[in-house]
Amino acid sequence: MFPAIDLGGLERYRVRAGGGPVKLADFDPRDRKGLAFGKAAAKKATAGDIAEIDRLQEMLYAQAKHAVLVVLQGMDASGKDSTIRNVFGRLSPLGAVATSFKKPTERELAHDFLWRIHKAVPPRRMIGIFNRSHYEDVLVVRVHDLAPPDRVEARYGEINAFEQHLAENDTTILKFFLHTSKKEQTRRLRARLADPTKRWKFSPDDIAERKHWDEYMAAYQIALERCSTEAAPWFIVPADRKWYRDAVIARIVHGTLAALDLAYPSEMPGLDKLRIT
Repeated sequence: MFPAIDLGGLERYRVRAGGGPVKLADFDPRDRKGLAFGKAAAKKATAGDIAEIDRLQEMLYAQAKHAVLVVLQGMDASGKDSTIRNVFGRLSPLGAVATSFKKPTERELAHDFLWRIHKAVPPRRMIGIFNRSHYEDVLVVRVHDLAPPDRVEARYGEINAFEQHLAENDTTILKFFLHTSKKEQTRRLRARLADPTKRWKFSPDDIAERKHWDEYMAAYQIALERCSTEAAPWFIVPADRKWYRDAVIARIVHGTLAALDLAYPSEMPGLDKLRIT
């Protein structure tokens, strides 16, 4: 289950289970009230949090009692890739793995929508990071009418049951919605086109999807409201400022790991009989 932790000012970003309708218009993508310091201090704090995440990850791996799943969702150019690189890039690849979910293949579509997701869930001792996730099946599928409405409607309950099942089997789940403004997305997409080293990230689909911005915001609101649970909470992270986005996520991940009962194994069967000659 999700550990009881005091996140201080960052609690303002948690979507409370059963807390009523979520209106993204009420959340400022440039908000910075959750952390009581500016850019320079935030970057220093982020570095400290990442160092602690790295230390705790080794304990997580050695103990092999818990798994941690981090879900990143957001519109195009909201910073999912850079969050993985900036916050989790220092971690040992032996204990952390990132999975990016693209358009389902024919084989994946032949199964239930959670099939490909469950295969990628991290085992005990691992941190798994999802770049997009099972939520695409109540986001893009809803916006573009890719499944019957009653089937999409049923998926919210199925997602909650799936995440509850994972939580009951020692997986701690953190879900971050990277909340960017349409204006900031415009700036980032233009920057991609202007920079030859980043142009490969741009897709004409990004322009097509922008036309559905309002529909996506409505779909996200439903998902955030219905699928933020005690076992698997959602956090709405202000993401127009990249440094602030990273600071918030690093602090929440650090606090979550610190709240687990992590420790190096104290006993080793047969240790008294071992001899190194």
